Amino acid sequence: VPVQKRIDCHPQLGASKEACEAKGCIWCSTKVYNAPWCYFSEDSPYGYSLNGQPQKTAKGWRLMLQKRTTMSLFGNDISPVALDVEFQTKDRLRFKIYDPNSQRFEVPLKIESPSIAAAATSYDIEFINHPSFQFKIIRKSTGTVLWDASLEELIFSKQYLQIATTVPSTSVYGFGEHEHPSFKHNMNFVTYGMFSRDQPPAPFSNLYGVHPFYMCIERDSNTHGILLLNSNAQDVTLSPNPSLTFRTTGGILDFYVFLGPTPEKVVQQYTQAIGRPHFPPYWSLGFQLSRYGYGSIDVVKKTVDRMWQYKIPYDVQYGDIDYMERNLDFTYDKEKYAGLPEYIQQLKKEGMHYVIILDPFLSKDEAPGTYRPYELGQEMGIWVNNSDGITPAVGKVWPPGNSVFPDYTNPRTVEWWIQMCVEFRNVLNYDGIWIDMNEPANLGTGQYPGCAANDLNYPPYVPRISDYSLAEKTLCPDSKTYLGNHYDTHSLFGWSEAPPTFLAVQKATGKRAFVLSRSTFVGSGKYTGHWLGDNYSRWKDMHMSIIGMLEFNLFGIPYIGADICGFLLDTTYELCLRWMQLGSFYPFSRNHNGEGQTEQDPAVFGAEFAEISRSTLLIRYTLLPYLYTLFFHSHVYGNTVVRGLMHEFTADQQTHGIDTAFLWGPAFMIAPVLQEGARSVDVYFPEASWFDYYTGDKVPVSWHRRFVSVDAPLDKIPLFLRGGYILPTQAPATTTTLSRLNPFGLIIALNERGEASGSLFWDDGDSI
Repeated sequence: VPVQKRIDCHPQLGASKEACEAKGCIWCSTKVYNAPWCYFSEDSPYGYSLNGQPQKTAKGWRLMLQKRTTMSLFGNDISPVALDVEFQTKDRLRFKIYDPNSQRFEVPLKIESPSIAAAATSYDIEFINHPSFQFKIIRKSTGTVLWDASLEELIFSKQYLQIATTVPSTSVYGFGEHEHPSFKHNMNFVTYGMFSRDQPPAPFSNLYGVHPFYMCIERDSNTHGILLLNSNAQDVTLSPNPSLTFRTTGGILDFYVFLGPTPEKVVQQYTQAIGRPHFPPYWSLGFQLSRYGYGSIDVVKKTVDRMWQYKIPYDVQYGDIDYMERNLDFTYDKEKYAGLPEYIQQLKKEGMHYVIILDPFLSKDEAPGTYRPYELGQEMGIWVNNSDGITPAVGKVWPPGNSVFPDYTNPRTVEWWIQMCVEFRNVLNYDGIWIDMNEPANLGTGQYPGCAANDLNYPPYVPRISDYSLAEKTLCPDSKTYLGNHYDTHSLFGWSEAPPTFLAVQKATGKRAFVLSRSTFVGSGKYTGHWLGDNYSRWKDMHMSIIGMLEFNLFGIPYIGADICGFLLDTTYELCLRWMQLGSFYPFSRNHNGEGQTEQDPAVFGAEFAEISRSTLLIRYTLLPYLYTLFFHSHVYGNTVVRGLMHEFTADQQTHGIDTAFLWGPAFMIAPVLQEGARSVDVYFPEASWFDYYTGDKVPVSWHRRFVSVDAPLDKIPLFLRGGYILPTQAPATTTTLSRLNPFGLIIALNERGEASGSLFWDDGDSI
């Protein structure tokens, strides 16, 4: 087996020659970095072969697969297994491998499964049964093989499932949530774990959300996407063959293939299946300000006043957990934040909006009769329970004493949560809710008194996740939720919290809901936006934020941004200024930082900084009708809002690796400064007419299809318009409440043929 084709036969830690050969695998050292030394042979004893003939079904095909030998990697192998293939639509195929004799956990995301097979499809499938079973998915128009899984690497056991496939090129994007060093993946035996975790971004760590979805640009620039719909702890290895190896610790292997054939069509087809992104209210496209640790309402007022003094456009103020009384949900601190309800009303009179944070844990140790949210929840029996399914799981998080955790998969919890949120709006007149810590986070390893020694808490295989622990910073996997074991439902916690929060905000405000969630899963974008978590005030984090923003647009969560100027560590003048320029073009544009860090709002650095931030934000506000229209298209058709250059110029190989610049829709390129001290940026101009946003000057044809150094003095972020498009604009103001009253305009950028087109969607901005 050539090194680049090796598939790891000892994916857990501690591989040795003896352990490897005992598994019937080959041991051979190599100097190739990260390549497995223990790997499956070409005549591996593992895998499955076809049992009987493929059976035609109304939806497609059903095949029964039999295990070839008794060899087992992790024990408890299942045989036979069934492979169902469904021709769902012309451009969407589903195949799932499952146990036909026993129900296993399946993600309860409802993806429509038509009752009969699509008549005409853009794909073919092929089964080969020699010597082991092989399954291929082929693009009809070109013959490109999109999926080629030899089932000698298929393993389907009680707590370990594995399948490997080749991919048609190395232009692979997606998988999350991680801090990837580049948008286009490195395929040199890189493994990423997926299991939601309260984890500040760090290389190769599994972060807050789980998105087992990838997109691949084929060699002829056709594009497809593939989803593994599975919520268990899992990992994926990207190998140079090029190939992918999926490993998960439970559930079933449930794959959806989207044929595109353009990147935009792939995302449209993906969101048609998992749910279109929600339509954010217009005000939420304005600039937003937050801080963990204002400490008092006086500090908030001072901050707001200096923002107003410098006339910096600004729509939304946040309350992080320090607005609460002792970090208790559904309270506010009547001493440090005395007068907060009245102050929120004052902000609203100025045309602003206010968003509160809520955490998914409640103190159980308040004096009886003093904390109704807990007592009502206790009465309704809504908590995540211990393994006995009866006693609530007790952990330690921000509130005093110990905490219990609402189980949002339980319909009774949904009822309780909506009631609590609606009632609390009579106390604080909020406009949106920010849901944090919903991985779910817990400050220990499992709940009290720790996790019992069993196969759920300590499975035979733990994927490549931080600390190789399923209980670290969360609850024990054998905890019970309404949907099943936490082992299966852990990564669905934030996903299940978003819909009831969305309904609660809608009910409480009577307007379009605004929800911002830290933990997300496949389909979360229907109800929530996301920010990229507890990033750092470092230059590299600015670059990472662009990659994360591009990925979440692939995941169907286009309302995305990072904490401008960084959350952890103290920022610097130049870093924060360049970040304000970049962040002015995040779909979700919010400056937020951590407790104990230096203040970093754009008004705190003095007049020069404030003026540069103001001028860049005024460009954002000028273009808000265009951005709002992109969000409308995202909501109705599933389009991306922010996209990479490769998305629009797929046939240009040079664009495939570019992740330092990005586009709003098809027409507006942002090329930020990402390096300290830089006063120019190398910008790549794909083959199209381009115009400088500031001057209207046309980019010379000699700049096309090459990197060109473009001036970027400290007060400027390079911006370019693409010919052939019309962008609707509106005279800006300090809030969207005011800017929406101003005259409209059009920016018309002609293409080589002297043509341009565009569209505008306009409504009142916040009705449901």
